[in-house]
This record gives sequence, C-alpha cells and structure tokens, in this order.
Amino acid sequence: MKSNNRAYFWMTIPALILFFVFHTYPALQGIFYSFTDWRGYGEWSFVGFKNYLNVFQDDRAWHAYIFTFKFAIVSTILVNIFSLMVAVGLNSKIKFQKTLRAVYFLPNILSILIIGYIFNFIFTHFIPDIAENIGLNALSQNILGDPDTAWVGIVIVAVWQAVAFNTILYLAGLVTIQDDLYEAASIDGAGPWKKFWKITFPLIAPFFTINMVLAMKNFLMVFDHIIALTGGGPGQSTESISLLIYRGGFQGGEFAYQSANAVIYFIIILIVSIIQIRILQKREVQA
Repeated sequence: MKSNNRAYFWMTIPALILFFVFHTYPALQGIFYSFTDWRGYGEWSFVGFKNYLNVFQDDRAWHAYIFTFKFAIVSTILVNIFSLMVAVGLNSKIKFQKTLRAVYFLPNILSILIIGYIFNFIFTHFIPDIAENIGLNALSQNILGDPDTAWVGIVIVAVWQAVAFNTILYLAGLVTIQDDLYEAASIDGAGPWKKFWKITFPLIAPFFTINMVLAMKNFLMVFDHIIALTGGGPGQSTESISLLIYRGGFQGGEFAYQSANAVIYFIIILIVSIIQIRILQKREVQA
C-alpha cells in the first residue's frame, strides 16, 4: 500500500510542478503585469486598472471582439451541424465504415498552419483560375482579398478542420444508443427524421453539450487559421482577439496593456462557457 502511495506521489508531484512552472506561474505573472505600464522590457510602474479601462475605449479591440464572436458563433453552429450529419451517416450500416471514419479524422491530424497555407493557395489561385475559365464571375476573385468576404474563407477552413474531432465525439455518443429503440420506433411507424428528433438527438444530448462548449471555446481562441490565411487582413478586417493580443504584446510594445486584454478575454470565455453549460444541461434534463 505504501509503495502505491509513493508511486502516486512521484507521478503526481512532478506533473504539478511542471504545470505550475509553464502554465500557472506565467498566467499569474501576466495578471500582475496587467496592472503596470511594462512594455515587455525596461522599467515599469503600477497604473492600477488603467489598462483595463483603456481596453473598453479601444476601437481596434472592439472590432476584434465583434469579428471573433461573429466567427465563433457561425463556425460553432456549422461545425456541429456537419459533424452530426457525418456521424449519423458513418454510424449507419454502410460499406468501408471504418475506412471512412479514418478518412474523416485526417483533417484533425494535420497541422492547422499547413492546412491554412494550402487553402490560401486554393482561394488565391486555384478557385479563381477555374472560375474564370468557366465564366463564373462570382468566384473569379480571391475572397481572402476582400474585407467583406475574407472571414467566410476562414470559416470554411476552420469548420472543415474541426468537423473531424466533433464527429468522433458524436460517434462515441451514437454507439451508446441501443438498436432496440430504433426497431421499436420503426414498428410504430416512425420515419428517419422522427427517429432522429425523438431518439437520437435527445440521447446524445450530453455529447452535444460537450461539442458546443469545446467548439465555441476553440473558435473564440482562433489564431493559426488567421495567420495562415489572411494575417488579420485585409487591413484589420479579420483580426481576432488572440492575434491582437499577440501583435500588440510581443510586437507593439503593449505587453501590460494586452495582458489586461487577455485577462478580460479569459473571463469572457469562462462566462460564455458557463452559460453554455447551464443552458445546454437544462435542455438535457428536458430531453
């Protein structure tokens, strides 16, 4: 018994130390500097809540928040719709079921930056060239070069890449549903659509909650997709909060100010996640 306790001790303590050194301590340090005027180098002094107040008066920050939430809400809805459709399709009795599951999971394995650069080429050259040759003027322009449509390209890539992981979670939920329920529903004359709304969707409600919360959280922290596709442009039309914090903090000498922005954004993401969980868990109970 003592040997088991020692093994648990030696496995846990090093992990806790590493977590504190590389995660908790830098986070606490960032919170500390958010109350200063430190630029990332040189001298600093305390300024209280000045940085936090300035964030709410910053038009660039407001634009980044609006873009990020617009992107996150649209992407979260789309990724859950598509991943649920794919999961239901893969869970049905079709040929090459296991192979198709592996194929659909491939985008989640690939690097986001690599995917982004490939789609950047597709949006910039491949699609416009084909559209121009066939006379489809609507797609002959690079959507990433237009401030009004650039965010759509980012949504397409982000959703395509994220569907893989969400599909796996939905598949895990679908395998918990017994076939007897569908057989009984068929005897009662229920069609595919009624089976989905009355049996499938209510029984995978916990998995739907997990997917919605994780997807929203991940999309709110979008960074790599934007770096690879638009770099925040054209202009600042696709600049997310994460990108703004990175550029201002590490490239613009606004380390303390962007630390305050990061703290505010952390609190917002936490509140959004809690609200999602509360609302969706109530729906689970009702279902």
